[in-house]
Amino acid sequence: MKRSADWAHQWIFYLTAGFLFGAVLLRSLLVYRNNPELGRVLGLLAVWLALFASEAAISPRWPRYFPIYLALQTGLVVVLLAQPGRRDYFAALFALLGMQAMQRLNPKPGALWIGLLTSLMVLLLVKTYGAFEAIALAVIFTALNIFVASYALATRRAQAARAQNQALVLQLQEANRQLQAYSTQLEQLAVTRERHRLARELHDSVTQTIFSMTLTTQSALLLLDRDPRQASAQLDRLHQLSQSALAEMRVLISELRPEKVAEGGLVAALRRHLADRHLPESLAVSLEVEGDQPLNSAEEQGLFRIAQEALNNIVKHAQTSQANIRLHLVEPSWWMEIEDQGQGFDLERARDSGRVGLISMGERAAEIGWNLRIITAPGAGTRIRVEKPSEARQT
Repeated sequence: MKRSADWAHQWIFYLTAGFLFGAVLLRSLLVYRNNPELGRVLGLLAVWLALFASEAAISPRWPRYFPIYLALQTGLVVVLLAQPGRRDYFAALFALLGMQAMQRLNPKPGALWIGLLTSLMVLLLVKTYGAFEAIALAVIFTALNIFVASYALATRRAQAARAQNQALVLQLQEANRQLQAYSTQLEQLAVTRERHRLARELHDSVTQTIFSMTLTTQSALLLLDRDPRQASAQLDRLHQLSQSALAEMRVLISELRPEKVAEGGLVAALRRHLADRHLPESLAVSLEVEGDQPLNSAEEQGLFRIAQEALNNIVKHAQTSQANIRLHLVEPSWWMEIEDQGQGFDLERARDSGRVGLISMGERAAEIGWNLRIITAPGAGTRIRVEKPSEARQT
């Protein structure tokens, strides 16, 4: 598109130049027919045309050439205008120089140069036509100069605007590429962080449980010969450990394959999660919902994962059979709480030890712009509250 527009402007410029120069040449042939000065005039016009044709090739490579070119061309037109007789039509060549001046020079110097040509033209025409007729002819040719120069200036500004737009497009494309690369890096970091978290969860929970199962199995084998009744107790213990390991594995698998919260919203996803028994049968979880104000998809996904992580921590650490999820979506406060009456823990010590579950919930709350608060103490249960700030609700 840019090439076609530039070609159209060049075509209009050279077509205008061809018509004006052709008119001057034809008029010269008519005026100087059977006149010995014809050869001299044609020679001057040929030199002028040669310089005009060469300017586009020389000026871009040698910028200092253009002022020299203008001086030479102006001198040739002055010589032609100074020929004896009514030679005002040679002033049309100034229009072509005005177009070139507006293409190569800044607008202010170009306008000053056109004004200088106008003054020079008036002085030359006064000598032949008198003051009033010279001024009238000067007005006509000056209007022509201004018209074609204005077109050249508009063309130049349009080309500069296109070049600037092209540069902006390239900058936007580069910025988009960088954003995509940054997004890819963030996704890779998120995947790596999730893998590390799951690996640590496996080490902290399932691996330890399986290790306990191994010790219990060895104890049961030793007691089979010595005291079968005590071996039976060890087998019961082994069954409990296997059920606990199975429940923990279900939780981790559910995190690897998270439910689609978009299908029915957050409340429906929580109910599905509880109904599908991702948690051990020994843990009963109730769900209380108040209000139905809509949440965006990011908030629903983030709150679901926080609830999922909180329930996972209850299974591993709380040693309780009862938990409760409360979801409050009524103005002026939107919040979610997960509470249990388990053994609780020392919050400062847990944070200092870098508990993965606490860190994960805090990060997910920060991602959706909500505030996370944990209230707990040894022997006093745990309450996790995540709340949407009032300023975020207003926006």
